[in-house]
Amino acid sequence: MRNPLSGHQAWREVAIAAIALPIVITLAVMAFAWPAGRISPRDVPVGIVGTGPASQHAVEGLTRGKPGAFDFRLYPDQQAARSAIRNRDVYGAFAVSGHSITVLKATAASPSVAQLLTDVGQQLADKATRQIAQQQKAARQNTDGTQSPAKAHRQAAAKQGAAGADSSARVLVKAVDVVPVATEDPRGVVFSSSVFPLTICGILIGAFVTMARGLARPRHRVLTLLVACAVAALGIYLVAQGFLGALPHNHVATWAMLSLDLLSVSATAAGVVRLLGPAGLGLSAALMVFVGNAFSGATSAPEMLPKGVDYVGQWLPPGAGASLLRDTTYFDGAADAGHLAVLVLWTVCGLTAVMFGHWVIREPRDTKSGATASGELLPALPGSGAALSVRRHAHAHARRHDGDG
Repeated sequence: MRNPLSGHQAWREVAIAAIALPIVITLAVMAFAWPAGRISPRDVPVGIVGTGPASQHAVEGLTRGKPGAFDFRLYPDQQAARSAIRNRDVYGAFAVSGHSITVLKATAASPSVAQLLTDVGQQLADKATRQIAQQQKAARQNTDGTQSPAKAHRQAAAKQGAAGADSSARVLVKAVDVVPVATEDPRGVVFSSSVFPLTICGILIGAFVTMARGLARPRHRVLTLLVACAVAALGIYLVAQGFLGALPHNHVATWAMLSLDLLSVSATAAGVVRLLGPAGLGLSAALMVFVGNAFSGATSAPEMLPKGVDYVGQWLPPGAGASLLRDTTYFDGAADAGHLAVLVLWTVCGLTAVMFGHWVIREPRDTKSGATASGELLPALPGSGAALSVRRHAHAHARRHDGDG
């Protein structure tokens, strides 16, 4: 006989494939494409050296030309600005004088921001050059208007030397990379490309450890998570540094941060799966990949993302892990306390769910399972001992269920 509900189930599956899945895919594409398409400087912390007229004109010009793009910090000299860059207080600084502009940048902090600062420095120099040229032209015109005929021969000599005067008036730009990236990874591509694989690997580790039948006890799962993340982080480091040379400094600390980054993602995934079952795998993947990874700012900088998105990304393990790894590798751990706290918080919450999640999802011990109840109701054949064997099997199943705690 044909099942009358089979048609409804088929229509439900068609609706999921034709409506729900395309919506999910569209949202996933938007999560990655929207921040990438809206990359622009927003309150990027930048230093200004000195408080002279040239520096003030530079700040005013940048404020009018790029409103809201930079958050300016004043420093008395270049040494103070360099220290601020190394301490991760600013991404770079402009030292402006009458005839030169020095751009202090840190490619290791963000190659895209470093390139932006270099371009802005060149724009400032071109604008200052045009202003000086206009001032010199106006001064020559005033001089020509008041010049006597007896000095006409000097005017020709002045025009011949005008080209030399204009060239000397040109404002030069000098870029200084205070904290450069590794020479084997000059554009930081290897570093930024490692965030997505780290997130995926962390989710896979968490899902495997939670669903593995041989890891019956929670403490076994936690121990396996710790060992797996440490070993995987070591393999990642050997590839990134030993083979590609992209993580050249603070080797032990960098490996430890890679391990913590993986552990925060894997522990969260394992905890959510432990609490929600297989549906938790999809939820953790959506949170870490489509939100955390898309809003991490690893390929540019958090300050280059749309407002609000930068904060969301830094409160999730992919964004906090990328920033922490950058701080540890190139800046000796400067300004890493906040990112470290975020990773530790996610790790502790995930491991807590792995350890004690069975208290939430497991039935009380004094409640008889369906297998036990059915075993007690099954009639026994005379002399066969079937009831005893069924009841013994049910009790053994219940002991295995309790041993999972």
